[in-house]
Amino acid sequence: MSELVARNLVLMLPGHAPQTPLNLTLAAGEMGAILGANGSGKTTLLHTLAGLRPPHAGEVLLDGRPIGQWPARARARRLGLVFQDDTESFPTTVREAVCAGRFAHQSLWWGLSRADEEAVASALATMHVADLAARPLTALSGGERRRVALATLLAQDPGVLLLDEPTNHLDWHHQFIVMESLSRRVHQGGKTALVSLHDPNLAARYGDRVLLLGGDGTAEWGPTAELLTAERLARLYRHPFRQLSQSGMRVFVPD
Repeated sequence: MSELVARNLVLMLPGHAPQTPLNLTLAAGEMGAILGANGSGKTTLLHTLAGLRPPHAGEVLLDGRPIGQWPARARARRLGLVFQDDTESFPTTVREAVCAGRFAHQSLWWGLSRADEEAVASALATMHVADLAARPLTALSGGERRRVALATLLAQDPGVLLLDEPTNHLDWHHQFIVMESLSRRVHQGGKTALVSLHDPNLAARYGDRVLLLGGDGTAEWGPTAELLTAERLARLYRHPFRQLSQSGMRVFVPD
């Protein structure tokens, strides 16, 4: 069980004034969604929360400890990040890439344990890439590579999962496979997740809480049911939205 806290966090984006100080807490069993226009700071925020770049001001705490004070292997057992775009500079197979997610759990003197093998097999199956296990990453489509990156995170099995546009390159079927899998990990497995998305309907369906990042440096964080409205989305994306009801669920469509 892990908790991620941003306290008076201020991001500095190139060409922008410092953002409004952000305070957010993600506890075990909660999924947060980030929405915002291009350039609003979604990726910068996730990288800062992961400890990959320092904030302009404020701090990030993982389980009550500043993120930068965690040793790399210990942090990797508690927090994992899927980048917006994945690139491989060396040839490797799908299975080898997913096995890399188990590095933080492995002994320095031994190979994969039975628990490691089981975690890798489960991750490959969950992301529907088990049949691709022997193929090189360079032979995969963008959507297949995306699912391999997500399988690597699932194999890593951290307490906090940070995902930058995890549905990028995916068709509708696999978008729901990914989001349903994350939802189960969070709500049944006691994990914590923060996911940047472009589709407000995925945020409405899966996010317990939502962060709205404005291009003017403003930020709103709160329960999705209260904060996500057509009026706020219109301000966020500078385009009118309508809210509809479909099978008891809220649906947002551009007007």
